[in-house]
Amino acid sequence: MEFAELIKTPRVDGVVLHRPFMPTVEGTLCLTGHHLILSSRQDNTEELWLLHSNIDSIEKRFVGSLGSIIVKCKDLRVIQLDIPGMEECLNIASSIEALSTLDSLSLMYPFFYRPMFEVIEDGWNSFLPEDAFKDLESMTDEWRLSEVNKDFSVCPSYPPLVAVPKYVDDDTLRKAATFRHGGRFPVLSYYHKKNGMVMMRAGQPLTGTNGRRCKEDEKLINATLRPGKRGYIIDTRTINVAQQAKARGGGFESEANYPQWRRIHKAIERANILQESLIKLVEACNDQSHSMDRWLSKLEASNWQTHVKEILTTACLAAQCIDREGASVLVHGTEGTDSTLQVTSLAQIILDPACRTIRGFQGLVEREWLQAGHPFQQRCAQSAYSNSKPRQEAPSFLLFLDCVWQILRQFPCSFEFSEGFLVLVFEHAYASQFGTFLGNSTAERAKLSLPEKTVSLWSWVNRPQELERLTNPLYEANSLVIWPSVAPQSLLLWEGVFLRWNRSSKCLDEAYEEMVHIIAYNKELQNKVNSLRRQLAQLETEDPLLQTP
Repeated sequence: MEFAELIKTPRVDGVVLHRPFMPTVEGTLCLTGHHLILSSRQDNTEELWLLHSNIDSIEKRFVGSLGSIIVKCKDLRVIQLDIPGMEECLNIASSIEALSTLDSLSLMYPFFYRPMFEVIEDGWNSFLPEDAFKDLESMTDEWRLSEVNKDFSVCPSYPPLVAVPKYVDDDTLRKAATFRHGGRFPVLSYYHKKNGMVMMRAGQPLTGTNGRRCKEDEKLINATLRPGKRGYIIDTRTINVAQQAKARGGGFESEANYPQWRRIHKAIERANILQESLIKLVEACNDQSHSMDRWLSKLEASNWQTHVKEILTTACLAAQCIDREGASVLVHGTEGTDSTLQVTSLAQIILDPACRTIRGFQGLVEREWLQAGHPFQQRCAQSAYSNSKPRQEAPSFLLFLDCVWQILRQFPCSFEFSEGFLVLVFEHAYASQFGTFLGNSTAERAKLSLPEKTVSLWSWVNRPQELERLTNPLYEANSLVIWPSVAPQSLLLWEGVFLRWNRSSKCLDEAYEEMVHIIAYNKELQNKVNSLRRQLAQLETEDPLLQTP
């Protein structure tokens, strides 16, 4: 298919662009296969380059022969284009609708994008499972890297290489996979260096109404326990939801078959409820009524902060079991691709200082989201403005980023990256020139040859000038476990995402610049103090009479 077939009017002059807190711009609107571009002849005006894949929905309005298109984006931005001429406006609108809803992944912009920067490090090779396993090997010899899934036949959503207990063979893994939802047998998620405890993740067991059991599954998870130790199974569903899953062939581990494991049920909501919550939250944030009661009741009705609290609470529980109870943990929900990953990745943010660095966080997203089979293509197909009926969309990853931001806000000196880095990752998960978040699994990415045909987001982020921009100026490496407060009073609305386009950031930007200046000046003074101390010490050694009492 040619993009030209979908573009009815490629160019219109005299278009006026309205953006919140920015001056209006008049210029020429151009449509290409992947971008909506508005450029002005005024020298000091920046151009608008908007990816069609970032467009969630559009609305058309007409006053006489003047048409307006309101463009609502997946990054929650809303812009308005005033287009002279009804026919041009209708043509532009239908072209945008067609270009922003292309189903074929191979027509997406990452396959056409050519980087304008020098790729110093290929991000596709930066976080390979075999490299992560080398770090594990330096700490313990109790695990091995299995190739049981090398052709993706055992579990379509797992990567080809997975870390499993050393003395559990591949046959046992294959049989255990038939007992877990989607073939997602228990695999290693995290090894806690301090005490050797581990966190595993999986899909739900397929016990069904007959209470089916699987000796191989029991053997696999028991192999992670130390002699005389008990473990915890954290089921991210309520006991009622887990019971209902039995009627559909799913279920949970029974105490009789897993006597060394204690099961704890939490209440993280399913995907469709989270999507409704995001829609309600964004609607509340865009409400212009200025009524305090209305704002607070809409915010509460969205339940977004409740979801943040529940996910953080469950992650703290997992971290507590590992670090304070000295117990290993298995985490699962239903599929094991949403709430499970939120919990395992956040627990690592709490426990592992390496995950709080820029590079460590990239590795975490690779391991616990991309390689672990979170279906990004399905979950991020729509954001909060789409008019079409939600299918499998859900802000699971955005909720994870929100939870990370909550911890960052409570421990502002313990993270190497700034809030801007989290916002950047959110934006690229929904629409990007990079191939990192395309597809639903490693298998799909391999089939599409993404590492060969597209550029990785990490190739761009890991350039020195970009790293400098995304680094938190307050960062001081903290090797401790950090325990966030999950009290409702401690959890705030993430304004940097949800109110970003609803108010001017001028004052915040100025305050940030001032903070950076103060920190730089403080370092300069510190260096002067150190230099003077060295000079004084040298003088004292040269002349004993100068020695301080």
